[in-house]
Amino acid sequence: MDLLRANLHKVRIPEPTNRIHKDECCVSFDTPRSEGGLYVDMNSFLGFGREHVAWNFEKSENPVYLHIVQRRKPEPDETDRPLKKPTLLAIGVEGGFGEQEPEYDVTYEIVILPEFVSLPFPSVDLPEKVRLAVDKVILAESADRKQQLASWVADKKIISAHAMDLQQLDNGVIVPPTGWKCSKCDKTENLWLNLTDGMILCGRWVWDGTGGNNHAVEHYQQTKYPLAVKLGTISADLEGADVYSYPEDDSVEDPILAQHLSHFGIDFSSLQKTEMTTAERELDHNTNFDWNRIQESGKDAEPLYGPGYTGLVNLGNSCYMASVMQVMFSTHPFISR
Repeated sequence: MDLLRANLHKVRIPEPTNRIHKDECCVSFDTPRSEGGLYVDMNSFLGFGREHVAWNFEKSENPVYLHIVQRRKPEPDETDRPLKKPTLLAIGVEGGFGEQEPEYDVTYEIVILPEFVSLPFPSVDLPEKVRLAVDKVILAESADRKQQLASWVADKKIISAHAMDLQQLDNGVIVPPTGWKCSKCDKTENLWLNLTDGMILCGRWVWDGTGGNNHAVEHYQQTKYPLAVKLGTISADLEGADVYSYPEDDSVEDPILAQHLSHFGIDFSSLQKTEMTTAERELDHNTNFDWNRIQESGKDAEPLYGPGYTGLVNLGNSCYMASVMQVMFSTHPFISR
């Protein structure tokens, strides 16, 4: 602990604008799931694998690192469980297709180079500055994730035509910093704050069975109050807050969002982001969709072969041609000519 205190001046508390590289090594392809985990420099916030962290220490003379290790949880033995056929076209809900994404245990520790002295985290014995810095690194959106999102959302959000002259009702509504719940049902996630009257309502129902009960949309249809912000996306970095305009039917920018939030007693600087924005959810569905959810992955399938079943060998770039030919030769009018 004395060694950590001696290097406390090398530890920085990240600001909302800092890029946190905690998903992949800046030099190699190591990640927290690699054998040696990932080391995040607590001064530059760059990530390094086990083979390159000493090199960074020699270059930067930054000795304090957050060591992140992710290990896959063992899957439960389901051989004795009867297989249930889905009865609902949805994912992760009762009667629908099951969630089969692997889960990971995440561990953290403070490591001080060059001797790789390790200190457990969390620990009340750590200096407050270190605890605060590590908490912010863990909660922050990673640089890779921000880059993916920027690439996915190529067009910059427009400034809403309703933002600057938005009329907010003086109805005495004060929104607490936590404990939110939909005003019309028991939903506690995917909640939207209407910026006109302060109503907290759940979002849209999603095709996979998740989301809300459409209460925020229905409220707009009844009142025509145009703007809402997703509560779980509000943080000190207000640019990351998800503001939606119902008349413009799109995510928008609200240049005076801080003023609109303060009308309902919300101190955005004290809030932490807890949910994905609309764009992040779209990116997540498109990049991380697990096809095993709707396929019989891992099941013993009966091998079939012969006419109508045997495909063509892929030559490396002929898969599209092969699939078209298979469709054509499965079409009766074509093969009967």
